[in-house]
Amino acid sequence: MKQMAIALIDEAVEAGARKHLACGVLGLTDRTLRRWQRSETLLDQRKGAVRKGSAHALTAQEKEQILAVCNSAEHQSLPPSQIVPRLADHGIYIASESSFYRVLREHEQAHRRGRTAAPRTLEKPQAWVATAPNQLWSWDITFLPTAVKGEFYRLYLVMDIFSRMIVGWEIHHNEASAHASTLISKACLRHGIRRDQLVLHSDNGSPMKGATMLATLQKLGVVPSFSRPSVSNDNPYSEAMFKTLKYSPAYPAKRFADIDQARVWVQRFVSWYNTEHRHSGIRFVTPEQRHVGLDRDILVSRTAVYEAAKQANPARWRTRPTRNWTPIDSVWLNPDNLHEELLEKERRAA
Repeated sequence: MKQMAIALIDEAVEAGARKHLACGVLGLTDRTLRRWQRSETLLDQRKGAVRKGSAHALTAQEKEQILAVCNSAEHQSLPPSQIVPRLADHGIYIASESSFYRVLREHEQAHRRGRTAAPRTLEKPQAWVATAPNQLWSWDITFLPTAVKGEFYRLYLVMDIFSRMIVGWEIHHNEASAHASTLISKACLRHGIRRDQLVLHSDNGSPMKGATMLATLQKLGVVPSFSRPSVSNDNPYSEAMFKTLKYSPAYPAKRFADIDQARVWVQRFVSWYNTEHRHSGIRFVTPEQRHVGLDRDILVSRTAVYEAAKQANPARWRTRPTRNWTPIDSVWLNPDNLHEELLEKERRAA
């Protein structure tokens, strides 16, 4: 068809027609014509274009042979990656492994073979947002090394996602749903949590999903939320907390001699973290200041300090605004794509 179009246009041009007008009659442009004339082949190279069959393509008989081999009693539970080498061991070659897969797909037989379950695509956990303290908590368990190599204490730690304040913690020798249940009950009592006020997020460990723990949450009116299996990003606040704890300059260089020493150290860390540590995720106020609502006045005061400095020395800032000390009104856990984009814009603006 391309060769015929080129011939017709050449014939029209020789008869006195303008080239671009002759191309327009056939719905072509001058540029398309030049590209066709320079091309080594006039075959349609577009994806999905209808082409003549290749000389080395599988014949219908070979495709039937592949299906028969794959569905035979000997091979019906094996994938092509196992079938093709076995055939080679018997001196048989029909086609490549990829051709086997292609033929199976054409006949809708490219399914998992044997009893292995197909991999599951787990949906992202529900998105939660906290606009005030005691709406959304996160908790997890981490290891603390003991004096005996290979043995660890378990630190159970609960934090408020809005304020980043540690609202409860305990250390035990083992992981148990009963320990977690007691910790959450104490934390809810200490902070006056009412029914249907709080969402508690955690990963999928047995202490988190044990019957005792779930029964306690139901009794307290706390909504449980869980990460996907083996996806630490679904519980980012607790993971970040443990990194802060273990990378703290005050973290012991040696193992804890006993559980009492571990409890004393964690108590000091929690006090420092809640009352002294300026957290980057909440405009560098302390978790306790944000938890009790002092952060707004502090940030307003910082803004005034920066504005006064800019007035005193405007050349230093020129047209740039002062540092953003605007309070963060909401904190998201596992936001959906739309809210992730909004959060990214906020981070860039800050």
